[in-house]
Parts: sequence; structure tokens; C-alpha cells
Amino acid sequence: MLRSNFYFRQTSSIRQFVVLLSLSVIPCLSPVSDAGTIVRVSTSVGDYSIELLDDSAPATVQNFLNYVNRGDFNATYLHRVPNDFVVQGGAYRFQPYVGPVDVVTDLPVANEFGASNTKGTVAMAKIDGDPDSATNQWFVNLNDNTSLDATNGGFTVFGNVLGNGMAVLDTIDSLPKINLGFKAQDAPFISGAYNDPRDLVYMNVSVVERYSEAAHVFESSTGLLITSVNVNNDEDIVSLYLHAVSHSSGFQFKADLDTVIPRTDFTGIATFSSTENRLLIPSLEVNQGDKVIVLTNVLFSLTDPDALIFTLVSYE
Repeated sequence: MLRSNFYFRQTSSIRQFVVLLSLSVIPCLSPVSDAGTIVRVSTSVGDYSIELLDDSAPATVQNFLNYVNRGDFNATYLHRVPNDFVVQGGAYRFQPYVGPVDVVTDLPVANEFGASNTKGTVAMAKIDGDPDSATNQWFVNLNDNTSLDATNGGFTVFGNVLGNGMAVLDTIDSLPKINLGFKAQDAPFISGAYNDPRDLVYMNVSVVERYSEAAHVFESSTGLLITSVNVNNDEDIVSLYLHAVSHSSGFQFKADLDTVIPRTDFTGIATFSSTENRLLIPSLEVNQGDKVIVLTNVLFSLTDPDALIFTLVSYE
């Protein structure tokens, strides 16, 4: 979907990798056992996490997770961000030479309005005049939008943004916007001037084991590695998921090409050189159940360019 000669593939024997992790352990910041499901949203300008309200809005949460677990929100763009109101997405992805493509929807979910639409809450969008019409579009409230509580049966809040996540959403809100029609109303873009849909703000969404604000995270039990990479000194800057797989020759990861989205640069971003075939992650937070290990200068080598396999070389 997006231009890049960077696409990785990596694999890993998770059990062996965890055994090799010999750095000091720091306390885990995992939510308490009775907390809701945590999802991490990786966007073109930064990542934030949401704690879902599993108990108070169970049908809505399950509906949302169905899309997440299928990867339906991955590489979708934020199509509606009215100033100081909401950040909304989940419905469309861009296909070259085609344009916006609809994410296939499940059957609508019954409205479960309960919690108020205050700043930092996450709610479902729906059709005017139909309280039970929510499917895949969702939004984060940028302010106390309590008027939504008395509109169309009330908009169902099913999650809360965690930690400093609103800073990412405020950054998205502050970006310039463009109106390209119904499927890109008030759509933010990351370039100085809008050129084409690759300039829009994209996102990936995944269920994670724990809340973290680290830029690069690996979960040992699921094999999910979330990272952002500057390719060939600004030739491309992308965010993506990598998935660990077992391999007899070493610790390897496979890139999920469906999650490659544009990313703005930041201090501490990973780097990839196609001349050296090296991927370097300066600081990688590794989740091992109830403990966290931080690896530095994690170096991978591109060992299979055709299959896009990266093998772990070293770390500190």
C-alpha cells in the first residue's frame, strides 16, 4: 500500500530468546488483574493505549475486538478529526489507483450507553437516528463532549485513553486537515502540504498484554514486536508490526506487511540500512509476563531478502 523497500520479515524462537535475556529486570507496569483489555494504537505521529470497559460495555467491547483481532483496523486512516471534538477512524483504508476502500463491517451492535463522553473516553460512531447502528467506526473524545450523552440514545463509551496518550491525540488534532469528501472529512495529514492519500494519518491497532509508552515493545508470550523505523536516512519512515516465529538458525522476526504505515521521525527511532542490511533498535522493551527487560542496541541482519527475514545478531 505504501512505498517502501524496507519491508522486513523476521522470525524467532521465543523461548530461546527469553532465556537469552540477561539484563536487569525492572518492575512491570502491567494493569491490575481486574483491569480491562488493553489495546495499543500505533499512528503516524505516535502510539497511545486504551483500556476497554469489558464489564460495563461487553457487547461493544467484543464487537471492537472482533475487528482488532482480524487486523481490520490496521493501515486504516483517520478520516474525521473536527477541531477540538473527536479523532475518528476505523472505516477506510487507501488502495493505490482505487482510492478509499471500505473495511467490511459486522452486524451492528446494540447500544450500551452508560459512561459519559468526557475527554479521553473512546466511543462508537453510529448513524443518525439509529441508536443500535454502531459497527466499525470509533472515536476518541478530545474534550468533554457530554452533549453526545443525550443524542441518538447516547454514544456508547467502551474505553479510556491511558497515561499520556491524549498528547498523541492532541497532536493529531493540531495537524492541518483536508476535506476529500465523505470518506475523508477533516482528515489530518502529516506533510507540509497535502500531496496524496499517503500523507494522511494511518493507524494499526492490536491487543497487548500490558500498558507501555515505550516506542519499541516486544511481547514474549504473543511474539508481537511493535516498532517504528527510519529507512535509509529518511528515504522512508514507517511504523509496523513484526511477529516472532521459530527457526533453527537463530532468533528471527517476520514483518506484517499489512501494518506498514507512514510515520513521522522522532528521537530514538529504529534505523534500517539497505546497503548494510541492518536493522538497529536503540531501546527495546521486552515483556516477560509480570516482568520487563530493556535491551539496548538490538541489532538484526536481513538474512533472507526475498522472504524478508531478519535474524537477531546482538544486543546489550
